[in-house]
Amino acid sequence: MTSEAPRGTTPGGSRPRSARSRLFLDLSPLRVDREYRKLWVGQVISVMGNQVTRIALPYQVYVLTGHQPLAIAILTAAQLLPILVLSLAAGSIADAFDRRRVLMGTQVGLALTNVCLIILSLQPDPPVWLIYALAAVIGALLSLDWPARLAAVPRLVPRERLPAAIALTQLSQNTSAIVGPALGGIIIAWVGPTGAFATDLAAFGISIWALIALAPIPPLHQTLAPGLTAIKEGITFVRSKKVILGAFAVDLDAMVFGRPVGLFPVLALDVFHVGAAGLGLLSAAPAVGAFIGALLSGSLSSIQRVGRAVVLSVIAWGAMVTFFGLSSFSFQLALVLLALSGAADVLSTMLRWTIVQTETPDQLRGRVTSISNMTVTSGPRLGDIRAATVATVLGPEGAVVTGGLMCVAGAILVTRAFPALWRHSVHLRKQESDDPADHPRAEAPADPANAADQPADDTGQ
Repeated sequence: MTSEAPRGTTPGGSRPRSARSRLFLDLSPLRVDREYRKLWVGQVISVMGNQVTRIALPYQVYVLTGHQPLAIAILTAAQLLPILVLSLAAGSIADAFDRRRVLMGTQVGLALTNVCLIILSLQPDPPVWLIYALAAVIGALLSLDWPARLAAVPRLVPRERLPAAIALTQLSQNTSAIVGPALGGIIIAWVGPTGAFATDLAAFGISIWALIALAPIPPLHQTLAPGLTAIKEGITFVRSKKVILGAFAVDLDAMVFGRPVGLFPVLALDVFHVGAAGLGLLSAAPAVGAFIGALLSGSLSSIQRVGRAVVLSVIAWGAMVTFFGLSSFSFQLALVLLALSGAADVLSTMLRWTIVQTETPDQLRGRVTSISNMTVTSGPRLGDIRAATVATVLGPEGAVVTGGLMCVAGAILVTRAFPALWRHSVHLRKQESDDPADHPRAEAPADPANAADQPADDTGQ
């Protein structure tokens, strides 16, 4: 059943945008799509709390081990291992079960983990190995959370508002990444890591409340039960889509070589000498740039050569990181360069996710998202390990500079290995679709077996 759109609105329910307003972020998914708004609000709070814990853990470990950069590398490795082991299975779970229920389970699990971190941090001399173990549990739960969360977005908004919803999702992450680290640095300096973990616990309470209000998001199509066969189906699809492979490859290049976050405690305490509050500013600076970039993303849907834009954004990211590594003489300049790198990164991320979501049918989105999650989540941790290891030989500044240069070179090599990415275009204007996944809150078809989509062959165009 359809109804005539109100006068002054598009058929999708959003108002036409003026030329000036197209420069700024499109807020129509928050105004029109109520279920997406619930998911978005919960995500803002959850990610904000997670960012507080994210800087508190390496800070705590770095201090407990007597300022050893290698201890940070071990911490990131502890989080990386469960991600590598569980991510593919997590995607099949997101496709087979109600995605809202999956999110409820992960958020409750993360809240309980924070309770353990609070108890541990109250001890006079907490064992570092137990902190590593809890970090591994956090990594395992996040590997289950993100495939379900990101795969839910196309189910809650129609196709024509998907780019705006992706931009808003990025804005929520970057807003949280601005407030979270800055707040975390202040809390650590004031009451120590215990206060940071308690703040995260309170955030999980709000996130769980938002998920309770969210409508169920059951599978639309008949889906294989979680297991090796379902995982293989997702891998086969990704291997057939060279543009998606290229998008994953260029993101992995950026995260492994161009991400200096793992060295922020070292840079804050031993290079810039700005303490815990400065650590919070370093952590927040890329998110400030990303926030501004997302805020000015109104023209995102007008970019058709999205593959080329992704690659150029990664090159810009690597260049800014290189200059950041050379700016140890000025903390203020370092913050500006980090902000510019964040703006380049958020543009790359939004366009990359537009490629992935528009090229993947709903019944495979969880598994494809989980494969992406392996690059998005494990890539930064591999980058932290690389940076910490190189820093023991070349120092922190040398590790940052060499990583930025390798990021630029790697992006160029990816375009040679995956020319389909450089050539890829996406048309984002509203179009009629028979796929229920292109409509918000779509109900499962009466005969799911007849509704299954067949993966399209990738022509590289």
